[in-house]
Amino acid sequence: MIRVLLCDDHALIRRGIRDTLADAPDISVVGEAADYGELRALLRREMVDVLVLDINLPGRSGLDALHALKDEGSPVKVLIVSMYPEDQYALRALRAGAYGYVNKGGDPQMLVAAVRTVAQGRKYVTPEIAQMLVESLTAPVTEHLHEKLSDRELQTLTKIASGKRLSDIAEELMLSPKTVSVYRARVLEKLQLTNNAELTVYAIRHGLVGDAT
Repeated sequence: MIRVLLCDDHALIRRGIRDTLADAPDISVVGEAADYGELRALLRREMVDVLVLDINLPGRSGLDALHALKDEGSPVKVLIVSMYPEDQYALRALRAGAYGYVNKGGDPQMLVAAVRTVAQGRKYVTPEIAQMLVESLTAPVTEHLHEKLSDRELQTLTKIASGKRLSDIAEELMLSPKTVSVYRARVLEKLQLTNNAELTVYAIRHGLVGDAT
């Protein structure tokens, strides 16, 4: 039996994932967490094979959690399930140690297949991600400026570009407005921009924001 832990801050999303996995006779959901703190507590109590993890968590993001688990040498295998398009976070997640990346808007059976694949210690990638991996290996060394952003800086960029105020972003990420302002300043500096309008245009041109954001 594959023991799965869900971590997503939206109860309805967790319910949907749980219901999808419940149809698989070889998969058992042993716990649910809404944030990093709950996730850590459950991992201490439960034996888990696969962690189905969302990127956009309050406080420490899913990528933060992924980095922490990797640094600790945790044996749990992480499958990222996110609303963000593959071209935004998939490669970052895989490089950070994730075993797979699935979009929430995809076929539910894809999630079941991904959990089974990851539980076996194999990587699960969609054809789109496989193509991106090939292109990242064969493309010239040049990279877009936003690829130099940290995970938190990229998260701040996408939220600002989608029209959210710094105070809203601070509340969502459980950070102080001052800290979010620092991230914003770093983003503007690294992207060589001067204001939020230019930042939004940059994000749109590079496909970093869309309906899902």
